[in-house]
Amino acid sequence: MLDVAHVTKRYGKVIAVNDLSFHLDPGSVTVLLGPNGAGKSTIMKAITGFLRYDGAIRVAGYDNKTSEARRILGYIPEMPSLYPNLTVSEHMEFLARAYRLTDYKGRIDRLLDRFELSDKKKKFGDELSKGMQQKLNICLGLLPEPKLVLLDEPMIGLDPHAIKELKNVFEEMRAEGRTLLVSTHIIDSVDMLWDRTVIMQAGRAVANVTRTELDADGRSLEELFFAVTEGVDKADVSHPAGAEGEDEA
Repeated sequence: MLDVAHVTKRYGKVIAVNDLSFHLDPGSVTVLLGPNGAGKSTIMKAITGFLRYDGAIRVAGYDNKTSEARRILGYIPEMPSLYPNLTVSEHMEFLARAYRLTDYKGRIDRLLDRFELSDKKKKFGDELSKGMQQKLNICLGLLPEPKLVLLDEPMIGLDPHAIKELKNVFEEMRAEGRTLLVSTHIIDSVDMLWDRTVIMQAGRAVANVTRTELDADGRSLEELFFAVTEGVDKADVSHPAGAEGEDEA
């Protein structure tokens, strides 16, 4: 469903992503892990076509910048970008029309109800709390029902109910054969959800393993993360880093 082949992204003399390659199978959940500044957000934006890069990225066989790929691909960014003068309902309606969706009214109602935004339909974007903005951000990303969904730090700022619902959505999308790439540095938030993990450090992939492979090795995701990013023996593993935002480079 997604092929990233030898992708490099430079900002001047800084190499944010360095010869990165990985493949995502249809109907799988892949977790993109790494400390702040590892390059996770940069590769996510490259996949969506927001950044220029060296290398190749293909979505279901199409170049990622083609209209065919864009119809398949959905992106939920870390920082919501809402229109201050549009209400919650107007945001959803605007996106539905932009994607030329049909029979979408019921889907809008279900998403807003699921993420506890039904009573906020008439609220403007700048009237929402940060947590509510993130929930609307997720609803907007899910509305077109993309076959490949990129989620950049999706659980930061969410309340426990929204986190639970989002995890349920992950499971449902996987069961429907859709593919997810979830970027995070909070290991506990995704520990039970993944099929494959790609761990980045300094722009490179320092690990690319399936859950089956890791289970056979007798290690947890947390143990693998610290072993490859800090050289910490699994007996010395402590808690993961906190939930600060990630610098793009």
